Amino acid sequence: MTRESRMTAGVLLVVLPTVMYGGVSLLGLLAGGAPGFADNPVRHDLWRAGHAHAGVYLVLSLVMLRYVDEAELTPFWRWIARTGAPIAAILIPAAFFLSVASPAATRPNALINLAYVGAIFLAAAVLSLGVGLIRAARSTQ
Repeated sequence: MTRESRMTAGVLLVVLPTVMYGGVSLLGLLAGGAPGFADNPVRHDLWRAGHAHAGVYLVLSLVMLRYVDEAELTPFWRWIARTGAPIAAILIPAAFFLSVASPAATRPNALINLAYVGAIFLAAAVLSLGVGLIRAARSTQ
């Protein structure tokens, strides 16, 4: 594993407990720690989705790092493959959280569009890594 991949993995592992803390906080909100939180179904659902996406994309990022250095990619596409999923792990949950930051929100605001930007980064990362791994497998035959 290259220095860049090790550094990225280290940062992701250090950040992962913050997602775990967010889960505990969200559980407290759902269990009645914040009056009115469960009364707003849009906010309730988007905050749950934001937390879930953050955790899943961080774990996906760690799995992808295992393969990035084996893929046959140009430096730009290697960077995309290495950082696209972590960027998505920031942007997509941020879209869910920030688009309904107001307790009175009845629908997401324009910040929900960050989710589309994050989805583009995620798609670019998984596609580039997949293509790079296929290219590497073909070149070693």
